[in-house]
Amino acid sequence: MAVLSQRQTEILNLARASGRVMVEELARRFDVSAQTIRKDLNDLCEQRALTRIHGGAIIASGVENLAYEARRFVAAEEKKAIGAAAAARIPNGCSLFINIGTTTEEVASALSSHQDLLVITNNLNVAMLLYRHPRIEVIVAGGTVRRSDGGVVGSTATQLIGQFKVDYAIIGASAIDEEGALLDFDYREVQVAQAIIANARSVMLVADSTKLHRSAPVRIAHMSQIQTFVTDRPLPDGLANVCHSRGIQVDVAMPASEPEEGAEAPEQASPTILRRA
Repeated sequence: MAVLSQRQTEILNLARASGRVMVEELARRFDVSAQTIRKDLNDLCEQRALTRIHGGAIIASGVENLAYEARRFVAAEEKKAIGAAAAARIPNGCSLFINIGTTTEEVASALSSHQDLLVITNNLNVAMLLYRHPRIEVIVAGGTVRRSDGGVVGSTATQLIGQFKVDYAIIGASAIDEEGALLDFDYREVQVAQAIIANARSVMLVADSTKLHRSAPVRIAHMSQIQTFVTDRPLPDGLANVCHSRGIQVDVAMPASEPEEGAEAPEQASPTILRRA
């Protein structure tokens, strides 16, 4: 790697801490122009330390995922909007799988007011979010618990998933390529995700748009195996064509607008949902 300037080193450290950096925020932080920051980001991208996204950059990925706590900060408001939109599609009185991921956890958070749900999950964070609710029954898949994120992975979890046939599956992905492949980093997690997809009547993918700018080495599935995709931005043409040709319902859930300075925020901000065939 080429020698970095002090500012570029700080930018890289900020990205490693939070997963994402944005041009306007960096320009204010370092008191330089947005054009200067864009050049810094481009230099870091050329060295494969970062990957550009709309308005900023994220830590480049290939064979390793971002740390779990860092992933929580990446597109946090977008994930909340996606979670609310996905939960709105889940009726009361149904059964569902929810797998590992910070976005699937936002779906779980938004399901807390639902009634008479049966939730089977290999995500301890999802179980902790939902088990206290008296009208939601939670079953946790057994197996090895990853210390990094509370995900339960391995053959034992896969076998338990195979004992159910549920109405809905809520799945995430670490990356989505332009041909519609859903990708992840841990083959053990992928095996559980594949069992979830195989044992659900309807599969819903929840993933923010940063996943379209990343790569990962293990294939989970293809977009053709899902029925609904909830994300936060309109899809690029190639992926949009894949979804359209396969009859996949695409919901674009945009975060609620920030209130103007001095104005009171609404009690519950609802995301804007644009539905596309």
